[in-house]
Amino acid sequence: MRNDDAFGAKPFLKWAGGKTQLLDEFDKRLPLKIKDSKVIERYIEPFIGGGAMFFFLKRKYNIKKSFLFDINHELIIAYKVIQEDYKALIDRLSEIKYKHLQKSEDMRKEYYYQIRDRYNRQIENFNYSSFNDEWIERTAYLIFLNKTCFNGLFRHNKKGEFNVPFGRYKNPSIYDEENIIKVNKALKDTEIFCGDFTSSSEYIQKGSFVYLDPPYRPLNRTSSFTSYSKDGFFDEDQVRLSMFFEQKDKLGAYLMLSNSDPKNKDINDHFFDELYKNYNINRIPAKRHINSDASKRGKINELVITNYII
Repeated sequence: MRNDDAFGAKPFLKWAGGKTQLLDEFDKRLPLKIKDSKVIERYIEPFIGGGAMFFFLKRKYNIKKSFLFDINHELIIAYKVIQEDYKALIDRLSEIKYKHLQKSEDMRKEYYYQIRDRYNRQIENFNYSSFNDEWIERTAYLIFLNKTCFNGLFRHNKKGEFNVPFGRYKNPSIYDEENIIKVNKALKDTEIFCGDFTSSSEYIQKGSFVYLDPPYRPLNRTSSFTSYSKDGFFDEDQVRLSMFFEQKDKLGAYLMLSNSDPKNKDINDHFFDELYKNYNINRIPAKRHINSDASKRGKINELVITNYII
């Protein structure tokens, strides 16, 4: 049965490129076996990001076992903290929220930069390999920064430092205690790993459902928001991913991949049409959210590519 304790779980971070608006379209394009049975025996997501698809599927389907991956170790730490000790995280977030909301707007800005500086200085001697109390502190800092920074961006520079400026919010929520509890429940029967998408390879079997949501290929140079990790994700990585897709198709896994549609900018750009010419390519409308110019936030097409007939 579906995990009702996790019903309503949603992303706990604001996430550029999040898929919330497209979930119903993705749902229509799931394998018929899954839609008919309401069961996903084995779910793998090599780019978990904000987790919109994972939480959506958890609400609607019985996922027996799931494996989540991301190359961003800060993000993976946050998932593991909620999985392992969400109560301690809520306590720390409560303290930070109280201190923040008691301050004037100018003092809130100063407090934000104090937390950002602490967060960035932690990198020097931080133990990323084994769970400890510092993970809870770092995750609390991350959630606070994400909910109070400009536009809710998640961005690191090449040094791995969070570099988004302060955002002015009259009454920022900072965290949702009820949702964090639901996320904890949703992560039951889930294994979480930090690594490149190829790290998921050994967990993908015949019949597994794999959703691939890589950093999108930018439509132009000014829209290149791919810095969820300091390493970036470039055209050669997109090619590498297409080869991975082909390998897992031959294995017999069900594969769904989403990405930007280059034809929004250049009708003659056949980059993805060539990479995935042997598969089913669907174009679906979506709203652009990450753009400094509000007049350029209209509807565009995004790609949904599957290796099975819908």
